[in-house]
Amino acid sequence: LALLLGLPLALPAEPPSCAPLVPVTFDNATIPGLLGQWIYIAGASTYPPHLEELKEVKHAAFSFSPGSHEDELNVTEIMRLNETCVVRNTSKILVFWHNSTLAHVDDQVASMAKLIQSDKDLLILKHLNTSFPTLSLSARMPNVSKELLEDFKAHLHCLGFTEEDIFFTS
Repeated sequence: LALLLGLPLALPAEPPSCAPLVPVTFDNATIPGLLGQWIYIAGASTYPPHLEELKEVKHAAFSFSPGSHEDELNVTEIMRLNETCVVRNTSKILVFWHNSTLAHVDDQVASMAKLIQSDKDLLILKHLNTSFPTLSLSARMPNVSKELLEDFKAHLHCLGFTEEDIFFTS
């Protein structure tokens, strides 16, 4: 996983406990393991469009189902943005096996991400825009343990985020 451009400058100030984010190398079990429902828990980003949406998301759930091709997943999203409920079922996740990358495509806008190794019931995505670090956490259940949440916060801290940069859903 390529280090973010600003990360090498931040490393000397960070404690040695900053373990690198290890991306998953896709195999035949990876994509079937992603199928089903996920609850969005938290995220942090410096990318202005993502940042605006993070501020508005009060609750989000999404599910992955098989697409019409083996390299594609259908996505259904249900979100509460401020006081408005939004349902989207028009987006896709494209699976790139050769570099173990996922691309979320919605209205001709693509967002690339790497799946980070973690518990099978957690979905940690590192979005691939080196100019704008973004990390998100979703889980199979609406709550995660305090330890898992602290691990996620530690990853965010290592990427240069503070507590104030993290947006949680209700």
